[in-house]
Amino acid sequence: MLVTLAVLSTGCGGAGSDTATPKPASGNSAGTGSGSAGSAVGKADFDTVFKTEEKFKQALPDPASMAGWRPQNASANIEEAPGAGESCGADADWYCARIARGEANFEAVGEEAHFDMTAFADKKAAQEACRKEANWSAKYTKAQVPPVPGTESHAYYRNVGGLDGLFLIVCLGTVVAEVTLEGEGSSLDPATAHSLAQVFVPRIQRAAAAS
Repeated sequence: MLVTLAVLSTGCGGAGSDTATPKPASGNSAGTGSGSAGSAVGKADFDTVFKTEEKFKQALPDPASMAGWRPQNASANIEEAPGAGESCGADADWYCARIARGEANFEAVGEEAHFDMTAFADKKAAQEACRKEANWSAKYTKAQVPPVPGTESHAYYRNVGGLDGLFLIVCLGTVVAEVTLEGEGSSLDPATAHSLAQVFVPRIQRAAAAS
């Protein structure tokens, strides 16, 4: 059972001042996979456990970091009774052992951007969840989103409820982060997803490093 802590503030700068543009220029990039470049804003391989509203407020993008996008809603939820890893079965239930989840949602003309962060009790549980999610989503068409530096990442296209979506999954430390674009298929630009991930990931890293 999930307990909603609060709707996150959408008026503050949060943990970072990175900004995203709605349609970044497409680069000459190919493929998905694990990034290798380091980050100057925090460690990708952190042990910090995200289990408070404040941590999610720091990590999730806010309006100040999302220039050109209109904020919709944001929230954080804590599991009252997290599932035990050993009792989690199918790959489709990769999030079974989560201890918390947060989301922030934005929209632009003809497109929506969703940021989700699923937190686990430790890196081992997060890595297992990431592996299961990758196995489960392998049936979908891959999206050619560049690797997100310092993380494990993969991307794919999926239709949910009649809406086309581009899903970028980023695994780092104790969390699995998701950037989802929804809209018309032709508007789902891999460069946009990559740009948004480059806003999201540094915020997560800074939140993990904060006391």
